[in-house]
Amino acid sequence: MKHALYLPLVLAASLAACGERESPSTAGQETPAAAPPPVAAVDDGERTYKQVCKSCHETGVINAPKVGDAEGWTKLLAEGQAIVTAHGWVGVRGMPAKGGRADLALEDFARATAWMARSAGGDWPNPDEAMMAAIRDEEAKRIAELQARP
Repeated sequence: MKHALYLPLVLAASLAACGERESPSTAGQETPAAAPPPVAAVDDGERTYKQVCKSCHETGVINAPKVGDAEGWTKLLAEGQAIVTAHGWVGVRGMPAKGGRADLALEDFARATAWMARSAGGDWPNPDEAMMAAIRDEEAKRIAELQARP
């Protein structure tokens, strides 16, 4: 029962400490601001691949070129980055437009496509402004071709 007598004293001391003023050594000094969170690096394409593309390109569903399969990507790599990216974006063969993800940005799609190409031995860089312009030009051509079909 001796401990029961100390409990109110410990609680009182704890509560009193909550209202203590700053110690003289820290009075008037500003507390350093918390460091800002690190800026997220731009996705190199792998994150988008995992979220959007993986379900088909990991298994090769509907003849999708498998990630890491150099032979499966040979013809695509030869077509070129702008064409393959634009055709995939619009939808090609069994692939739905935008990888089936209506909210996906073209830039993210383009990085994921480049990442998959690199996984298969290609040397496609993440697209810069010039490449994005070329992709958009190819996208317009592809849409025009598809609309011209009977």
